[in-house]
Amino acid sequence: MSAPFPGYDRAKHMGELKRGEERWDVFMEIQPDPDVAPGAVRGRLHFASGERHRSTSWIFLEWSERDVQERFGEFSAVELWHFVEALST
Repeated sequence: MSAPFPGYDRAKHMGELKRGEERWDVFMEIQPDPDVAPGAVRGRLHFASGERHRSTSWIFLEWSERDVQERFGEFSAVELWHFVEALST
C-alpha cells in the first residue's frame, strides 16, 4: 500500500475532525529546516478523508518538534475546519 499523501512518513496523526457525516483525519508533517538554524523544524497540516487530501503550506517554523506541537495545540477545532474549508477552493 502506498502512502496516502506525500510526507506521510514524517507525519503524526493529531486527531479527527467531525461535523455531521463529514470526517477528516488531521496529520502534522514536520521536517528539519537546517537552512534557518541548527535544530529548527517546519511543519504543515494534512487533512485526509477517504481518497480526499488537503494540505496547508509550511505554516509552522519553530526551534523543535515539541514547539510545533505546542503551536498546533493552540488551534481550536473551529480554526482547523476553517483550514479545511479554505483549502477546498
